[in-house]
Amino acid sequence: MSKVPAIPYETTLFVRDHCLCLHAQRAARALARRFDEALRPLELTNGQFSLLMALNRPEAAPMGAVARLLAMDRTTLTAALKPLERRSLVTSLANPSDARSRLLALTTEGEALLAKALPIWQHTHAEVDRLLPEPTSVPIREALRAMS
Repeated sequence: MSKVPAIPYETTLFVRDHCLCLHAQRAARALARRFDEALRPLELTNGQFSLLMALNRPEAAPMGAVARLLAMDRTTLTAALKPLERRSLVTSLANPSDARSRLLALTTEGEALLAKALPIWQHTHAEVDRLLPEPTSVPIREALRAMS
């Protein structure tokens, strides 16, 4: 015996087909899996690659700026940093101009690993770009940036 749903099944199908959040999450998970697999030989995840890349700058970066760039709260960023610090890829230093904040920097080992990871990212990214119908890749990137 089937029950009458409070929301018609057709509405469920409409939401499934039109929900930007659902489609963005599904795409993000699929992309994350692809990049995680590609970076696995270096024992990096796509999130760790992004964090290392965010720290690839001439000066140590304030934690708040890195968190904003990666759309993370500081607690999440702190947790993401721990395995990279254990591997001596990242260092956290006291900010001389503000004792309450930390500055983040790549170590020499972190720079070397990032240099090995970049060609893998470039190759994987080119594969993903080839999957996108032309000329949609630019508008997709622009739309994603606008929403983030």
